[in-house]
Amino acid sequence: MDLFNQTADSKTNWLPKDGTVHYYGFAFDRKTADSYYENLLHNIEWRNDEAIIFGKRIVTKRKVAWYGEFPFSYTYSKVTKKALYWTKELQQLKQVVEQRTGETYNSCLLNLYHDGSEGMAWHSDAEKDLKKHGAIASLSFGAERKFAFKHKGSQEKVEVILQHGSLLVMKDETQDHWLHRLPPTKKVTRPRINLTFRTIVPNQFETQ
Repeated sequence: MDLFNQTADSKTNWLPKDGTVHYYGFAFDRKTADSYYENLLHNIEWRNDEAIIFGKRIVTKRKVAWYGEFPFSYTYSKVTKKALYWTKELQQLKQVVEQRTGETYNSCLLNLYHDGSEGMAWHSDAEKDLKKHGAIASLSFGAERKFAFKHKGSQEKVEVILQHGSLLVMKDETQDHWLHRLPPTKKVTRPRINLTFRTIVPNQFETQ
């Protein structure tokens, strides 16, 4: 199923079963989206991402940053990161996303893809620190990129083109039953910044 030619409707569930994905389309006008893109690109404390794969530490070209309400820790790919406190712009974006989605979030994982050669392999966001079946709101700035879902059982696929300034939300049982990825492509030569607003379970905070 290809969402690119579909009209964005935040009430439509784009998954055929076992989860919920809402695509809101543009959350900002072009000028505002451009402004946030430039600010995030130059003012976020970007670091190369790291992962432990088969016992070996891998450092990616893709860069990441982790922000939140508290300096709690978050572990994925067997690497633990400690959150920085919100910037003014991230607080603004969080407020917009919360108003649009009707959900609340206490943290944000940011990814910087320098061009289409950098992507993300099939995975689900099912880390133990996350609120189970909680909403994950994904904001995109910069280059348009294809985003794909694959059902873990039936292998059904759903694809969407995430546009500059657009908002997508995954929630309910989506992470239990679906994988998602950002496939690499030679067609994209510009950077893309992705923000995923999440909820960390409070009793699992590590604030020391």
